[in-house]
Amino acid sequence: MKIAIIGQQDFGKAVLEAFLARGDQVGAVFCAPEKEGARPDALRVAATEKGLKVHQFKSLKAPEAVEAMRAANADIGIMAFVLQFAPQDFVKIPRHGTIQYHPSLLPKYRGPSSINWPISRGEKETGLSIFRPTDGLDEGAVILQKKTPIGDNDTLGNVYFERLFPMGVQAMLEAADLVTSSKHKEVVQDESQASYEGWFREAEARISWSNHVDFIHNLIRASDPAPGAWTTLNGVKLQLFDSRKELVRTFGAVKGKLGEVVEAKDGRLVITAQGGRIHAGKAKLGDGKKVAAAELVSSGQVKAGATLGL
Repeated sequence: MKIAIIGQQDFGKAVLEAFLARGDQVGAVFCAPEKEGARPDALRVAATEKGLKVHQFKSLKAPEAVEAMRAANADIGIMAFVLQFAPQDFVKIPRHGTIQYHPSLLPKYRGPSSINWPISRGEKETGLSIFRPTDGLDEGAVILQKKTPIGDNDTLGNVYFERLFPMGVQAMLEAADLVTSSKHKEVVQDESQASYEGWFREAEARISWSNHVDFIHNLIRASDPAPGAWTTLNGVKLQLFDSRKELVRTFGAVKGKLGEVVEAKDGRLVITAQGGRIHAGKAKLGDGKKVAAAELVSSGQVKAGATLGL
């Protein structure tokens, strides 16, 4: 088949290379313009190196973008990690329309941080959806879905890079084949089950030590490696990673005050929370590097008895 790919960064590059590896043609590649000082877009670099036609329009609503899509003469459009709005008069140009990847089980967790949120809320399962893009955000009919479990200690990094990323690449190939051979079904999303979540950024990643240990553990996992769940130590930002939780079910048996660093154990910082303790394996203090959490104790930067979040 002949595709037009709309996307960016490593996921867009991986999808492009997967289609090329099996012999598909690429009529055009559409990437968002790179911001000054940002790292080069991996998809744009790969497409340029392969001699493909690359477009970087500020808006896909521009007449020039629509004309470029027509000129691509594509069988299907492939949207792989797209943050630009793609209007209907753009996505409907390919002969079989366009399909889009989203890393959640739609209609749940629509929005830009759809991997962070289910982890932060202790969900046991997530997945990906390939759907038809509409003018609504992640609202189009679903063509294909894949599920994956979320383990008790899984992080954003584990779930995305080890599962949703490679699963997503293969799902785009599978969905494109179904659509271009007219063997697919389009399932309208159930709006009664829909949820939308905004960005999961620094403000959302702040730790409140008055919360239950389950909540804090899930927050750290959902922020690992980015944006990094954080608290403060003597007014300096302290980010925590590689969390494990210890539940204490006997009332009054939790050692220390809420947010208190009670010890360094097995290479981890042990911090008191409601109902148990957080054991953080890695940490980053201020402008320093991310290190094994126990190094902050051995270097004297974090001391047992210190209270975080003050």
